[in-house]
Amino acid sequence: MTSPYARPDESALAELERLFGLVEGELEAWRARCLKAEQELVQGAGPKGKGGHPSNELIQARQRISLLESENSVLRQRIALAREHLERLRTRLHFIEEQGTGDAA
Repeated sequence: MTSPYARPDESALAELERLFGLVEGELEAWRARCLKAEQELVQGAGPKGKGGHPSNELIQARQRISLLESENSVLRQRIALAREHLERLRTRLHFIEEQGTGDAA
């Protein structure tokens, strides 16, 4: 049994579905480009300059990555030290609270 009533939003929903299809296609294209670029970087086949050598941009990007990785390492060490210090302070505070409670009792 079909209804004679036509939904007013049917054309808008069809248009929205069409637009989502276009967006999905664009996303697939961008994803493919990103995967290809990542694969080229991993293989060291990034943008080449004259003579088949890596371009200055690629060299600078690799240097920047190396610098950021070393900064991350230093920051991780500092965070670990801060956590240890915090744990020592927490232990002291707990001890002081216990001593204060014991004296009052």
